[in-house]
Amino acid sequence: MIQAIGLTSNPRKEFPPAANDVSFEARAGRITALLGAPGAGKTTVVRLMLELQQGRGITHFRGRPLHRIAHPSREVGVLLGDVPGHPARTVRGHLRMLCAAAGVPVRRADEMLEAVGIVSLREERLGTLSRGMDRRLGLACVLLADPHTLVLDDPAGGLSTGESAWLHGMLRAHAAQGGTVLLTTADPKEAARIADRVVTLEQGRLVADQEAAEFARTRLRPRVAVRSPHAARLAVLLARQARTSQRSLEVVRESGNRLSVYGGTCAEIGEIAFRHGIVVHQLADEIGDMGPGADLAPATGPRDRILAEPVCVTDPHGTALTARSEEPPSSSGPSGHFATDAPAPTAEPRSAPDPGPSSDAGEPVTSGPTLSFGQPQLPEAQARTLLELSPAGPSDGGLQAATAPSRPRAPHPAGTLTAHTLDVLPPLPPSISVRPAPSPLRPLRYEIRRATGTGTGFRTGAVVLAVSVVTAVVLARIGHTPQPRLLAAWPRELPLPPAALGAGLLGALASGDEFRHPALAADRGTVPRRLGLLAAKLLVSSTAALVLAVLTLGCDAEVLRLVYGRQLAQVPADWFPLMTGWIGLVVGCAWAGVLAAGVFRSTTAGLAAVVAVPLLVVPVVHRLVNGQSVRTAAGLPVRLRETLLPRWPFGGERHLEAALEMMSQPVGGALTLSLAVLLCAYLLTTLRGRFR
Repeated sequence: MIQAIGLTSNPRKEFPPAANDVSFEARAGRITALLGAPGAGKTTVVRLMLELQQGRGITHFRGRPLHRIAHPSREVGVLLGDVPGHPARTVRGHLRMLCAAAGVPVRRADEMLEAVGIVSLREERLGTLSRGMDRRLGLACVLLADPHTLVLDDPAGGLSTGESAWLHGMLRAHAAQGGTVLLTTADPKEAARIADRVVTLEQGRLVADQEAAEFARTRLRPRVAVRSPHAARLAVLLARQARTSQRSLEVVRESGNRLSVYGGTCAEIGEIAFRHGIVVHQLADEIGDMGPGADLAPATGPRDRILAEPVCVTDPHGTALTARSEEPPSSSGPSGHFATDAPAPTAEPRSAPDPGPSSDAGEPVTSGPTLSFGQPQLPEAQARTLLELSPAGPSDGGLQAATAPSRPRAPHPAGTLTAHTLDVLPPLPPSISVRPAPSPLRPLRYEIRRATGTGTGFRTGAVVLAVSVVTAVVLARIGHTPQPRLLAAWPRELPLPPAALGAGLLGALASGDEFRHPALAADRGTVPRRLGLLAAKLLVSSTAALVLAVLTLGCDAEVLRLVYGRQLAQVPADWFPLMTGWIGLVVGCAWAGVLAAGVFRSTTAGLAAVVAVPLLVVPVVHRLVNGQSVRTAAGLPVRLRETLLPRWPFGGERHLEAALEMMSQPVGGALTLSLAVLLCAYLLTTLRGRFR
């Protein structure tokens, strides 16, 4: 159950707030539609509910705000826009990465691929998916952790009729098992067709909160679509008959020979046409709109397109005929076979189209062949179950849907869902048992799959090795370069060696990709700042930097040996402190990239922070330590060594001495200072986000 109370966004300069004191409820076991024209504030309300945007008000998900839930992905599944994933990642790799983040078994990814019907696309890249397949993958990501509540922003936008029917069936199946579904839409017909309750917004304010049947009766006016070659004459006769009988009737002339009649019935219009000898090509009950001049956005597609509702057709002799159609027939007249003298069932605005009248046994009753104009035939597994909310006492508040799989989540409030057809709902994946306690390996598994899921890291390492080898060969040919710098391919003219820059780029990508392609977040730019995730990124990036540093030295030494002989590939006598300093420099650059990209939310900013250490920080530190003053810090490394080294037993002073020697150098000291500042900044932003 969702309880939104007083949601108000911050005002935008001279403009009013996009959402102003919006309060509503979305109950378990039901689909709630947030309806409004583009710009009405639907997305703002959703972002306020999910705490993605600053404002006032509070939202409770089963009695708790989102920031009080330990594992939000297990409680609330969110889909805003396209799937937020790296375009070069595979579909299966993306789901497996999210499995590691949510703490669910890795087999859950394959189950979700089967549930949404994209098993054949498991090796496709995210950037190559169509709109419909992207929506299927998004629903798989939403349902991955088996959440109770689904929040979706315009989930059917841009989808075909078949894809929309499949998506609505999946959402209905989730609600039928006791889950809560909240979606936004700008189409009032869609809201009346699939939702149990409709919350209407206009200019950021709540204007109506109604049951779907009440919404269809009061705000979604039913109408009768008429096609006749004598449409103008029929409109005059209908208006004259309305004045005579003192009834409220509104006739709207559409394009061509089509009329939309508000306030009339098929029988009345057919009788008038018959008495005056007017040929009628189509006479259909439609789920209409809010009438001419409505503020809500119209449905996509041509205006004369109708839903799959029972159609009543009258020929010139007055015989009442029934058929079902999605597209109206051509103006030349109806074609096909009709079931004559069949009663037209009452339309259910918040349910799927009724396939026809049913008998007591639940089997559809047909008295002859039926007419279908372009209606897509969906598989039985994707058919919607026609549900209605019937009043029940407190003891009958359970969910009763004989055709839906039984996986109770929560009792249905104040009513019972009863199935009227035997069409089964789309099958959802089975329930899972999520590990109850947080494990320190979860963020580590996630980070390993994130880093190895794309080829960016491997390509970066290959480029760094190639540049290092070429630089080492060129420096050896020029001469005047010490052997340690020669092996590291670090000329004096460059602030950092290629390996350090590559490690910094890998570290910046570790945090920058989370903001560019936020797989862990509901929307772009919101990444959970957890210390466990930071520790995993630091560990994986330092491992990659260590491997890169060792490979760089090995490749440079081997190429120098092949080109110039063994003399340039000899190991220096003081190799241990040099190796310690080299590894510390590369790992420090990787950590600086991780922290800077996490603070500034950008890969470019992370790499810029790494380059700024030798260019900006080193001169400042050197000037502060060795500048002119009454007292200088000369001999600081020696005094630190004398103070700290005797306290370390078992030969540990060698490692500490190497670390202190590296820190005493200008680049090492500046890098240490930069890491300390970036770590403090990251912790401050983390605490600030938690306080908010």
